[in-house]
Amino acid sequence: MRILRVAQKLYPDVNGGGAYHAHAMSRDQAEMGHDVTVITVRNDPELPAREEREGYTVLRYDPTVSALGNDISAGVARYLVSVAEFDVMHAHSHLYFSTNLAALRRRVGGPPLAITNHGLYSQNVSKPVFDFYLRTVGRWTFNRADVVFCYTETDRGRVRDLGVSSRISVVPNGIDTERFTSEGHEHGSVTGDDPSVLFVGRLVEGKRPLVALEAFAVVREEYPDAQLHICGEGPKQEELEARAANLGIADAITFLGQVPYDEMPAVFRGADALVLPSRAEGVPRTIMEALSAGVRVVSSDLPQVRSAFSDTVAYAPTDDSSTFGSQLLAELSNSRSPSLGEEFSWHRTVEETTAELAEIGRRSTTS
Repeated sequence: MRILRVAQKLYPDVNGGGAYHAHAMSRDQAEMGHDVTVITVRNDPELPAREEREGYTVLRYDPTVSALGNDISAGVARYLVSVAEFDVMHAHSHLYFSTNLAALRRRVGGPPLAITNHGLYSQNVSKPVFDFYLRTVGRWTFNRADVVFCYTETDRGRVRDLGVSSRISVVPNGIDTERFTSEGHEHGSVTGDDPSVLFVGRLVEGKRPLVALEAFAVVREEYPDAQLHICGEGPKQEELEARAANLGIADAITFLGQVPYDEMPAVFRGADALVLPSRAEGVPRTIMEALSAGVRVVSSDLPQVRSAFSDTVAYAPTDDSSTFGSQLLAELSNSRSPSLGEEFSWHRTVEETTAELAEIGRRSTTS
């Protein structure tokens, strides 16, 4: 099968769950014998325009203009206009202009299209603005797809509520559970000697890192030696540093920056709890990775997260740092050992996704 993957962001050019998902899916489908090409937007002018890596081809196009944190590339548009040699297109996230372009290409006769919903809402745009997008351009984009992938039945319902009529397939997200385990070495900067709380994500408003910091201040009152390790980069770092100083906990905060994905299993092993107060998420890889490594999790009380992890995870209202702090304290004193269910196998994710892509390709050739 000849697969064209449309991924605005691709690991390791960019870190993040969606970017890594697109890379790992391409790598593993190539290993299965499929011909995979990924088009993406170049975030570093030093990166090559074309690269062969881990069995698949990457084509990078420079951004032309940026709007609301969404890079728009005329090069991606030109490529999609002429694309014809693929059996299927697979676009990652309706949040990006590249996916809108893939939907437009499908509308005028391009290859059958699948769209993976990695999370319904943007971290960079206010909810009222994005609600309008979802019920206009977003809905139109979803409705051009031959199949929409959602991680949970809850998200399937949320997409349907937008008025989307395309076929929706629920394929749970997964991780490599053989790498993310509680056994093995710990990261040198994160140790389990004192209560160690971990935040993993971009330091942007939508991820609510300030809530994580203020929740940790509650933990610090009970555990004076506790440490908060922040994995990620972004424009909120200076504000976080200032707030930590104001709270008198600057000495307990370590900014690890962008940690390479290969090192993340060791980071999780050194942590006691993960705090994830995001305003919006899909089914976060970070939660799966933490649970697989035996780390307790306190997350925003989002319906799709709760439906995926049930009571394996503790919950708090998104902007309630006090409740996040209380939940972290409860988890740190909890003797139970968290674990990840077998349904979150990355092998299963790849197999079911690939089967769906083959099916829409088959339907296209027989229609």
